[in-house]
Amino acid sequence: MAEAHSAVAFSFSITHRGVNINYNRELLAIVWRSGVRSWKKRFFRFANNVRNGFYPQTASSLWVILAILTGIQTTSQMDPSFGAIPVIAKFVGVPSRSGTFRRSVATLLLKQRASLMYRSNIYGSCVWLVCSGLRKYALKTLFSYKGWMIEARGAQVSLATRLWTIGVKLLSGSSPRLFSYQGCLPKLPVPRVQDTMARYLASVEPLVTVEEYQRLEKLAEEFKNTVAPKLQRYLYLKSWWASNYVSDWWEEFVYLRGRGPLMTYSNFYCLDPLLASVTKNQAARAANLTHAALIFRRAIDVQLLQPIMMNGLVPLCSHQYERMFNTTRIPGFETDRLQHLVDSTHICVMHRGRFYKVLTHHNAKLLSSAELQIQFERILCDPSEAEDEKYLASLTAGERRIWAETRANCFRSGLNRVSLDAIESSAFVVALDEEEYEYDPSEPEKLNRYAKSLLHGNGYNRWFDKSFNLIVGANGKGGFNAEHSWADAPVMGHLWETVMHSDRCLLKYDDEGNTMNYVVTAKKTTVAPPERLRFHITSACVNQMQLSVTKAKSLLEDLDLYLVRFQDYGKTFIKQQNLSPDAYLQMAIQLAHFRDKGKFCLTYEAAMTRLFREGRTETVRPVNRWSCDFVRCMNNRNVCNEEKRAILRVACEEHVRAYQRAMRGEGIDRHLFCLYLTSKYLELESPFLREVLAESWRLSTSQTSCNQSGYWNFDSQPEFITAGGGFGPVAKDGYGVSYMLVGGGDFFFHVSSRRCSPDTNSVRFAGHILQALRDIRDIFSNH
Repeated sequence: MAEAHSAVAFSFSITHRGVNINYNRELLAIVWRSGVRSWKKRFFRFANNVRNGFYPQTASSLWVILAILTGIQTTSQMDPSFGAIPVIAKFVGVPSRSGTFRRSVATLLLKQRASLMYRSNIYGSCVWLVCSGLRKYALKTLFSYKGWMIEARGAQVSLATRLWTIGVKLLSGSSPRLFSYQGCLPKLPVPRVQDTMARYLASVEPLVTVEEYQRLEKLAEEFKNTVAPKLQRYLYLKSWWASNYVSDWWEEFVYLRGRGPLMTYSNFYCLDPLLASVTKNQAARAANLTHAALIFRRAIDVQLLQPIMMNGLVPLCSHQYERMFNTTRIPGFETDRLQHLVDSTHICVMHRGRFYKVLTHHNAKLLSSAELQIQFERILCDPSEAEDEKYLASLTAGERRIWAETRANCFRSGLNRVSLDAIESSAFVVALDEEEYEYDPSEPEKLNRYAKSLLHGNGYNRWFDKSFNLIVGANGKGGFNAEHSWADAPVMGHLWETVMHSDRCLLKYDDEGNTMNYVVTAKKTTVAPPERLRFHITSACVNQMQLSVTKAKSLLEDLDLYLVRFQDYGKTFIKQQNLSPDAYLQMAIQLAHFRDKGKFCLTYEAAMTRLFREGRTETVRPVNRWSCDFVRCMNNRNVCNEEKRAILRVACEEHVRAYQRAMRGEGIDRHLFCLYLTSKYLELESPFLREVLAESWRLSTSQTSCNQSGYWNFDSQPEFITAGGGFGPVAKDGYGVSYMLVGGGDFFFHVSSRRCSPDTNSVRFAGHILQALRDIRDIFSNH
């Protein structure tokens, strides 16, 4: 092949005239620079690992200790080591030069002083190492304290919390890097079985009849007195040995072993800011977003990012950032696996069913936004049509076993393997869509189409296996679609916020809507054009892709997704009533669901457990006896507003306590999940665990994190308001609700359901949510 011949950097031949050496100087230079870049990354990774290993101790503190010890020893007769240095002298001799020395007094004194400094440096280094370990352990102990979370905001801070705050501030180091606190984070605790049983029974009591509740009580008691102690011992053992007793099992059994489609069932999406339109040039917008994302990747690699801190004191676990880039979910017959590469020097671009490999570096330097814009323009202007690979991405949208079989049969060798490797080894995927996306309050269907496109596209223009797809519409509006197994939404939200800030405030655009310096760069660029990825698709593979497209279209047509913006009031009003905004919205959602279905259902709300090492999420169960009391009283006209307010306050306070318990590692569902898995490994049957794990979450909710980076003030910068993101429903006869609190006066709700269910309707349910919010506000009208 011509491509293979042109790629030869070095060759030689032997003739009768001697050895003839041929080499491509430019290609050798590229190889050299690539190697240098790789070694630089390894060096920075090693240096940061060493630094993080001793954090919060710093190298400067070591030099200070050594200088103090040396100064004391050389200027006085004091022994600052309390006898340790003389002991060291018995075992460690000072290194001396070979050869003869003049036995002068000066030489002997110099040698004696060098010996003293050498031993004191050994002692000082040992002291520094011990201090490092003690300081790290002390911080881990302090981070295990969660009393600060329980204390009500605005109330007087307890003495214990004040002392804890002082201790954390004194022991925490300065300028932490992304992974600096990883060794200081406590492990997720294993709750007591009796506590989990009591909380579980309390959570299901409002959902079942008296007879059913008594049966569950009996099953729980039987479980607690038979197999539970043995299962619990194994969980304790795992919690002592592993970094987190939940996360690896959660990733494997909830995500990677799932055989259903990723599209609309697992992946999630996020939208652009709605009102601000920085440019309508698709190539320019894609270039800035791509460049900003690559800068973020570099910041992760060299750990220039700082960990997110709660209340400015407690770090959140940063483990999930490691697999944000260069990561792909590889399909398997029984289970998938996550393939993460240390580095990747290209991205994959999808446009009109075609795939392109675009290098991210030229002459060992990251491509500028202008150079990336030129690359994207070359792709957009390419008149060639997609061939048999047009529907290739639909394989990633469907059943995992089918994709694994097709991959093994059609992509295991030759050109197909090379091209598929180029997609899967890319840093991420950029999807250049032909549709325009926009937000128009007078035409809400436009926003719904926008969100649906980000979630599933047309079924074959998203590579759902990739850690994330960066999506840009024909008018420059964008968003992302993210695979869920490697991380949770707040981590992708942090990336998206940073990319938005870089796009608007740092990289910017010229007056024509192009990237900065585009005109100058276009005249002198030497960057090689994108490489079109080719495939040799067999007829059997084409048939399978046609089936996958048909199934994908059936899935996306069945999804009922509706976005709504609520502007009557926001979290400012809720806080004025001394209520938690999240708890308030959960009560509104419960009220709306009761009006929609006429009954309560098992409800899921995600709470993060990243206060612990490698923590991910825990389930908050919003339905309890207090929330049900509130819903019933809101639908009872005979109850006065004062009583409704009192019941709402109690329900919100109980919800906050449940949320805090989940964040402290005292939740219900992850513990039960791990007990169930342990029982399966030990082949111990438990009717109680089997029944609990079979329960269906017919209402799945999640609050989208907002402004984690602190870049925006949405009250003073309303043009940057974003609607957040969403996901598909968990149950076929249930709802998925993602909500976002933006600034002080905006709520966004993403409501999803399946059209195949006669019991659900997203537009109807969204209407109930809005009416519930208005009705709850009315009970405060005369207060």
